[in-house]
Amino acid sequence: MAIPQKKFREILFQILYAADFTEDSIEETTLLIMKELCVTKKTVKEAWVKAAKILAELPEIDALIRNTSTSYRFERIQSIERNVLRLGIYEILYDDTIPPKVAIAEALRLSKKFGTPESAMFVNALLDTIYKTSIGEKLDEKALSESLQLMKKSEEIAAEASSQPNINTEELDLSSIDDTP
Repeated sequence: MAIPQKKFREILFQILYAADFTEDSIEETTLLIMKELCVTKKTVKEAWVKAAKILAELPEIDALIRNTSTSYRFERIQSIERNVLRLGIYEILYDDTIPPKVAIAEALRLSKKFGTPESAMFVNALLDTIYKTSIGEKLDEKALSESLQLMKKSEEIAAEASSQPNINTEELDLSSIDDTP
């Protein structure tokens, strides 16, 4: 039984994401994805085939991201957003079977599911800019700049939160929480 395209795209995203962080073999990653996502080995192998196509285009895809995100250095883009962008750009520019608007909408869905609302806005702005550039449309510099500012603000909030002292759970009064379903 074929899996829905949305789930296949999530598997593909997770393969790309894993490739950024681990030196595990393809077999180890395949087994982990099969176990965690309850999918067949055949499905994961199909995702690996598409991931290999994306990885082959990585130098060009990453260059597009670098050139489009002029106010936000490529190295500062978190791995989730970077890999959602890679997948989205591949689908927009290299995969004729997926309409560009669908590729952008799916990238937004992945950003919201695995990232933050701010990252979804950032991904949307970059993919929209890359798509419009690819078809010769005029760019919306203001929208791109605004999304970059939101990403910076989100990054500052996350940095501030991580510098706060940890909450001592022993000091929390949880007695008022009803634990019945």
